[in-house]
Order: sequence, then C-alpha cells, then structure tokens
Amino acid sequence: MPGLIPFPTAIWLAVQPVDMRRGIDGLSMVVQQALGHSPCAGDAFIFRNRPGNRIKVLVWDGTGVWLCQRRLHQGSFIWPKVTDPCFSLTPGQWHWLIRGVDWQRLSAVPNAQWQV
Repeated sequence: MPGLIPFPTAIWLAVQPVDMRRGIDGLSMVVQQALGHSPCAGDAFIFRNRPGNRIKVLVWDGTGVWLCQRRLHQGSFIWPKVTDPCFSLTPGQWHWLIRGVDWQRLSAVPNAQWQV
C-alpha cells in the first residue's frame, strides 16, 4: 500500500463477510473478538461485503487508524474458502487481490503431473 499508509507487518483477510456500514470502531471490534488479533499491532485487516464487490482495509499507522474502501464496478474480489476466521496474504497476493485478479491461481504451485 504505497503512499500515506505505511506497509503493514502482516496482511489478514477476514474470511466471513461483514456489514459495510461498520466503521473503524465496529471493524476494530471484529478484529479483536472474531479474529483474535489486536487492531493496533500494525497489521492490515481486509473485510469484504457479502456480494464480494467491496472491501474495506483497516490499518493502524502508530498514531491513528486508516480505513480505506474499494469497490469493483464489475466482478468480485477473490476470497479464500477456508474454515479459519482469517487468512494471511503476502504483499504480492495483496496487490493482485485489490486489482480484482484471481490471486489464488497466480500463486498456486503447478501440478507436478502436468505435461506439455
């Protein structure tokens, strides 16, 4: 996340959709209670709505909290299908995710049995 927001120590996706009407306090509560993390640790937490076309990013920068929102006009963000409440992303996966690209396919290990 170049620009005003410092690069977070870790990037976490909240797997379950959230109500996009939630603000900083509501999403910080989700981070603490549902995900079991501290919202002020310097990590980035990414939330999505049920249709999957909007995300919100919550980041603590040491003096305050950033809350950013992104909406896709077509398609939806690719989200993991895991049972854990949160999922860790690499910076590369994050950059593909925010562009609406299927980051799971790009970072997948090719099948060893595949032949040309």
